[in-house]
Amino acid sequence: MDSHFDINTVYVSVFAGAGGEDAKDWARMLLVMYKKYAARKNLKCLPVNDNTWEVKGENVYSLLKDESGVHRLVRISPFDAKKLRHTSFALVEVIPAFKRIGATDIAIPEKDLKIEFTRSSGPGGQNVNKVETAVRLVHVPTGIAVISQEERSQSQNREKAMMLLKSKLAKVMEEKHEHELENLRVRVEPEWGHEIRSYVLHPYKQVKDHRTGLKISKIEEVLDGNLDVLMDKKLK
Repeated sequence: MDSHFDINTVYVSVFAGAGGEDAKDWARMLLVMYKKYAARKNLKCLPVNDNTWEVKGENVYSLLKDESGVHRLVRISPFDAKKLRHTSFALVEVIPAFKRIGATDIAIPEKDLKIEFTRSSGPGGQNVNKVETAVRLVHVPTGIAVISQEERSQSQNREKAMMLLKSKLAKVMEEKHEHELENLRVRVEPEWGHEIRSYVLHPYKQVKDHRTGLKISKIEEVLDGNLDVLMDKKLK
């Protein structure tokens, strides 16, 4: 891991993919799973926006880095009146925080940055919804977008959003061995053929890691935040 990254702080984001309302619910379930895992490990977990948590703890990146990728859920849909089985997808990103966020570290050209201000849906009292404190940044060439809405002021949210965006860009640059931002491209979509792990609740119960072939039946434990049952067996 490059020394520019802080392995004791990560951003865990979950994005709904193919699957409509089921996918949105699946993304929410995964966020809850990681929040419970953080609590089990005594990690500090702070919201950044509706689909991103900042997680802090000793060597937390090593604990969570293998969770990055597409996760597939198969279940009887609670949104289907006919009670049919549905498949939905979500994309998990685990990004180590970028230590140095000065302009000389990653310089994002102004033309490549789209900035949007919206009303925050986060905590902070009645005033938080009356002014546009939430900040959304989009890196246009790659399509990478981030949002910060939990801070009380627009400037604080902009600073946190910029830190998150630079962390994501730096991580992608490292993975692709690129030194220039313009060489980056949009990556995998959360849909069929890209999943790293499947969670099946019907017609049987099983979690399967497609990278290792590991299969376990304790899916309720996994969704309750006990990822060690996956990680320990995978290591063995």
